[in-house]
Amino acid sequence: MKAVILAGGRGTRIGEETHLRPKPMIDIGGRPILWHIMRIYAGHGISDFIVALGYRGDVIRRYFASYAIHASDITIDLRRGEIRTHRNDAEDWRVTLVDTGEATMTGGRLKRLARFLDPEECFCMTYGDGVADIDITALVAFHHAQRRLATLSAVVPPGRYGAVVLDGARVTRFTEKPPGDNAFINGGFFVLHPRVLDRIAGDDTPWERAPLEGLARDGELAAYRHTGFWHAMDTQRDRIHLDALCQSGQAPWLPQ
Repeated sequence: MKAVILAGGRGTRIGEETHLRPKPMIDIGGRPILWHIMRIYAGHGISDFIVALGYRGDVIRRYFASYAIHASDITIDLRRGEIRTHRNDAEDWRVTLVDTGEATMTGGRLKRLARFLDPEECFCMTYGDGVADIDITALVAFHHAQRRLATLSAVVPPGRYGAVVLDGARVTRFTEKPPGDNAFINGGFFVLHPRVLDRIAGDDTPWERAPLEGLARDGELAAYRHTGFWHAMDTQRDRIHLDALCQSGQAPWLPQ
């Protein structure tokens, strides 16, 4: 099974860092968040990735082109132009990098990947800026059991502020940054049948608009409820939080 990761957006809300690199290449715990997302899938046996590139896609290309060298002990014969590998600690991943255009919307990026997908095999898909301790194996099994074209992961986003319960002027309960208002949102981590690509008109189509709306209207969209950890990296505040979890060894999405 393949996993598609949309990694072409600019990520303007996260600040100055995206002037030099695309959002999925921003580090948390010393590794790009894109790598963390791939580790989530690899932990469930999915190691064949298709990454949709766009803004500053060259940064992602260079990262993976030199990945094995940085993860190895090597001898370089400068005159002969030969490289001998002594030890290779690189992950056993297959990564296909596809330029899907700088201005292409999420649906358009997905449609441009059609030639890299088996027309009869479902695939995973997610965004390049969110992590979760989601059980991908259970998600895929749920999708097949539902017998629908698409499954999304429904999550409750983390709260931004401390919650205060009042009795007049007296605070009766305070909870620091509780979950949101218990309304589920689209957390990404989809499982899709390739036929969903027929619902995408072209490059200007956001996946989250007409395609998803149409799938829901036609009864072809299922929701897998994930109530564990989920966090998107939308702002510097999010990046700092996720980085702190990594640095403390308490990143819920990584194997402990």
